[in-house]
Amino acid sequence: MYRIGEFSTLSKTTIKTLRYYEKERLLIPSFVDEVTGYRFYETKQLLVLSKIISLRQIGMSIDDIRKILNGYNINVLLKQRKKELETELSISKDQLSRINYLLEGKNMKYEPIIKQLPECFIYYKKGIIKDFSEITNFILSSSDECRKTNPNIKCIEPDYCYISYLDGEYKDKDIEIMYAQAVNELGIDSTTIKFMKTPSINAVCVYHKGEYSKLGEAYSFIINWISENGYEIIEPIRERYIDGMWNKDNMEDWLTEIQVPVRKK
Repeated sequence: MYRIGEFSTLSKTTIKTLRYYEKERLLIPSFVDEVTGYRFYETKQLLVLSKIISLRQIGMSIDDIRKILNGYNINVLLKQRKKELETELSISKDQLSRINYLLEGKNMKYEPIIKQLPECFIYYKKGIIKDFSEITNFILSSSDECRKTNPNIKCIEPDYCYISYLDGEYKDKDIEIMYAQAVNELGIDSTTIKFMKTPSINAVCVYHKGEYSKLGEAYSFIINWISENGYEIIEPIRERYIDGMWNKDNMEDWLTEIQVPVRKK
């Protein structure tokens, strides 16, 4: 048998690591002298140590290694670790793509972020407006129509409402839209107002500060970014109005968030 220092040299493993594996009950010394406290290992334990090190080098946790040494099905844990690595690799590739995009100097005005839009209750109204000037009235009428049948419905805080364009292409006349407002509960449907629970979804988002007539710049940027970074659009784009004519006198202070539901190709 070998004392811990000798076993450390033989296995090319530090004494600190051996003591750690003992503490975690992965590799227990074959014998401990009760008088001196010296720890002794056998050569057969080199095989156990080699397995521990091999599993650690592929990122297996101490708990999972303990399970394997105690007879748990190693294939189950290896498949789990493989899935974790594939997810990490996908995230790393995405981050690398975004770094390259920034290094190429393409991001001059907008800062794209990917975030998860939470599930929520909404009431919504669909319709066709003659042009963009009718959006405000469409939103206000939606609120009035909702309150007629649901006087106790309350908007969530912080407020979340948005417009989606349903035509599938840009139009400046006879535009089909949907206005949605997040509320505290599902209400009673009417002829024009409907309720639903929207699921959580990932979206690429940018903030546009300024008048609505320049929103096209934000759209152009975000659509191009999505294409170049390996995503695809899976639902109609949302325009979320954070600040606007209702609380800001200067159009330059209006703040709109463009939210594009996506998934990785």
